Amino acid sequence: MSSQSQATPLGSPQPLGVGILGAGPVTQAIHLPSLARLRNILEVRHIMDVDAAVAESVAARVGANYSTSMDALLGDPDVDIVAICSPHQFHADQVIAACRAGKKAVLCEKPFAMSGEEAARISAVSEETGVPIIVGAMHTFDPGWLAAEANWDDLPENVHTIRSSIVLPPNARFEDFATEIITRPAGCTPDYSDVEVIKNALRGGIMGLAIHDLPLVRRFTPDFEDLEVLQARHVRPFGYVISLRAGDRIIELRAAMNKTWKPEWAFEAISDDAALRVDFTPSYVQAGSAVATITRGTTSTTYGPFEHNGYEGEWRELAQLALGTKQPPSAESLINDLTFAIAIADATVDIAAAEHANSHAGARS
Repeated sequence: MSSQSQATPLGSPQPLGVGILGAGPVTQAIHLPSLARLRNILEVRHIMDVDAAVAESVAARVGANYSTSMDALLGDPDVDIVAICSPHQFHADQVIAACRAGKKAVLCEKPFAMSGEEAARISAVSEETGVPIIVGAMHTFDPGWLAAEANWDDLPENVHTIRSSIVLPPNARFEDFATEIITRPAGCTPDYSDVEVIKNALRGGIMGLAIHDLPLVRRFTPDFEDLEVLQARHVRPFGYVISLRAGDRIIELRAAMNKTWKPEWAFEAISDDAALRVDFTPSYVQAGSAVATITRGTTSTTYGPFEHNGYEGEWRELAQLALGTKQPPSAESLINDLTFAIAIADATVDIAAAEHANSHAGARS
């Protein structure tokens, strides 16, 4: 039986059509495998990339149309849901264009905007057009995280320490596990004596990697007006060690990419009498859901693993939003998540730049 003729559990007579703007490694190694498992709900119908050869090759994998034009994809009547997987500087304009094109739902990879002003503009257009938007912070859709959220009781009110710890090999290793990547961006050797290199690396680490967990952190620090960065250090070749304080809560963000280390991605929230630990699977290997453990006193309860991961979870959510069977996240929540990430990135870069200047001044004296 073809996927077109299968009834879907979400109530649609046939799969919703998906169009993807940008056919890079995330599309190839994450979204296409996730969508392949949801063929009775969602079907890839159009792939757009500025490189025609990449667009054609990736589209051929799933029997989709291809183009090099955003307008061609947005004008395709077979596309119901748009996923924006392009470079981040294009996200805001592309999200707005997708909303104005009358699509049923939009997924935008993180960050969905580069400033609070851009985020507010997106929110206004989403409200005006009625097109729901979700941001691809996949951990917020992971069944392991959702199970933790349903069972942690008063932990958010009493937590004093929040940690995000990420140890991964370079993305290319996982991407190659998942599929054969076409046109991976070329790397270069950074000049670590240049303060701009350090600042860009830290900002990229926060807005590209830490941002997956920052919505989780914000769940435990809803009021972040008095955010203070206590320490910020770049870890070569790609990583960071950042300590922050938000009111009476300490936040620790750590990440390292090293070819020899075992992958680990953990989130923790700790109070005087309870603790939460969520162990997430690496993104590209499609290894299932997170596993959450909540400990109170000497009793620990584990939730998971479940059948699917956060990437599949976000696509399931998109299908429900497109069909109108679920309410989208509030615009205020999306804007606050972005504002929180930008505030951390800005403060971290300022601290790192000052420490870099001090270390060089000491070396010259």
